[in-house]
This record gives sequence, C-alpha cells and structure tokens, in this order.
Amino acid sequence: MADSTNSRARARIWVSGRVQGVGYRAFARAEAVRQGLSGGVRNLDDGRVEVDVEGARATIEGFLGSLRTGPSLSRVTDVDIRWEAPTGRPAGFQIW
Repeated sequence: MADSTNSRARARIWVSGRVQGVGYRAFARAEAVRQGLSGGVRNLDDGRVEVDVEGARATIEGFLGSLRTGPSLSRVTDVDIRWEAPTGRPAGFQIW
C-alpha cells in the first residue's frame, strides 16, 4: 500500500490578505524551490495570490505553513486549498 503522505499531489492555493506588493510571490517561489516543488505563483486581480504547486503531499503540507506566514511585510488572513490530481509538470517554479 502506498504512503499517501509521500505520493505525488497537486494543490491550488489562494492566499488572501496583504499579499501583493510585499514580496509574497518571490517568497513563495523561494520556499517552493527550497523544498523541491514544481509550479508557479501569480497575483490575481482581486488582490489575492494564487499558487499552483506539485510535489510530495507531505512537502506541500509543509509549504502551506510557509505560505500562512509569508514574508515579513505580508499579512495573510486566509489560505484556501483545493487538492487536485497532479499533472506531472516538469521541475521548476515560476512567477507568472
């Protein structure tokens, strides 16, 4: 039986609060690269930041802790997560 914490997963994450104009996307990218995750991050027109990430589920869950904290100038008020089937995207994490 496969260990679900280490199985490959994908999460689409929407972060609300003071997360634009404070280095949040660069922070998210640096954390994702440090943890070996794939995907990307972008600002949304409604003021939120969207993160689309793939990797081991346990690693993504750890990454979520970093996203909830954010860089020093940010103030995260909500993190909404939707787990999806992984797409198998290549390695690397981009700012879109």
